[in-house]
Amino acid sequence: MLFCIAYAQDNNESIHPIAALLEPPSTMTSPSSSSSLSPPTTNADAPGPSAAVEFKVYRPPTALDAPPPPTLSDDYFTPTTADIRSRQAELQARRVALTDRPLELKATREVAEKARRERWPETRIRVKFPDQTMLERKFPSTDKIRSVYAFVRACLTDEAKPIKFILYQSPPKRDLKVSDPNVRDQTLYDLHLTPSSVLLLRFEDESMNHDQAPAPLLPSILEQAIDIPVPPAAPAEPTSPPKPSTPAAPSAGSRNNDGGEKKIPKWLKLGKK
Repeated sequence: MLFCIAYAQDNNESIHPIAALLEPPSTMTSPSSSSSLSPPTTNADAPGPSAAVEFKVYRPPTALDAPPPPTLSDDYFTPTTADIRSRQAELQARRVALTDRPLELKATREVAEKARRERWPETRIRVKFPDQTMLERKFPSTDKIRSVYAFVRACLTDEAKPIKFILYQSPPKRDLKVSDPNVRDQTLYDLHLTPSSVLLLRFEDESMNHDQAPAPLLPSILEQAIDIPVPPAAPAEPTSPPKPSTPAAPSAGSRNNDGGEKKIPKWLKLGKK
């Protein structure tokens, strides 16, 4: 035993294994390994969504922010011959695509459906409150509608969280309830919300659904509110100058002479005799 200890002191390579055997088990784990095994600290008690969630908050638009509606003449709403022909060709092409297309195998349809799903891996959802305040966030297209509900509820104040609300689309009106079995088990892609959609919010308490009722969001979230970007105004269509109207040629019976008297046709004179 003494020989082994003396040999360990002379040979540096065997000091650590022997020292490890002599030390108690509580000191065998190095500080670096213990820190790597400890879970990361998260502030779970912080209200609202976590800092890792990226979202946007838009203030209600005011009358000054909204661009004036364009003035359109009555001719704009009258379809031209070219518009009717274009619409007819579009409907005919759609009918041909639905009826005359070749039959596809199940594997081919699955490959096409997978390509469409991979085209939009994320879905942008905007939740609009009754006062036009909007929350915007991107969700994975494979998420369920309950993820949107959980995000919105995490942004509400403590007084508004117990109040039930419904997310819906309009028009046409379609309620997206978590209790609906036809909605809760489908993804955002299956609900046709991809790539982006606007969902309206309606509280169970009708007093919170007025346009003058402020959105019950946390103060920390309202501080991040920005103005909604105004879409660029559409270029005004050039208006052609009105064509000068050519006066209709007066008939022979209504044509005036220099004296202002009407000329009477000969056949009418003959008929009076």
